[in-house]
Amino acid sequence: MPASKAQQRAVSKYMKENYDVFQIRMPKGRKAVIQAHALAQGESVNGFVNRAIDETMEHDKGGIDHE
Repeated sequence: MPASKAQQRAVSKYMKENYDVFQIRMPKGRKAVIQAHALAQGESVNGFVNRAIDETMEHDKGGIDHE
């Protein structure tokens, strides 16, 4: 059963209020590699990207001298 127009509006409003959207571009073919990796890890692409960002940011502030 398809979502009603009211349900679609409610979901759209919720997404707009609770999530930021970040678009990235990459060379052709890279998307499939990332999707396959995320699937192999048992997570969504979104989950994988967020985890990769969080882990990298934590690593970067972890006292490593970049000078």
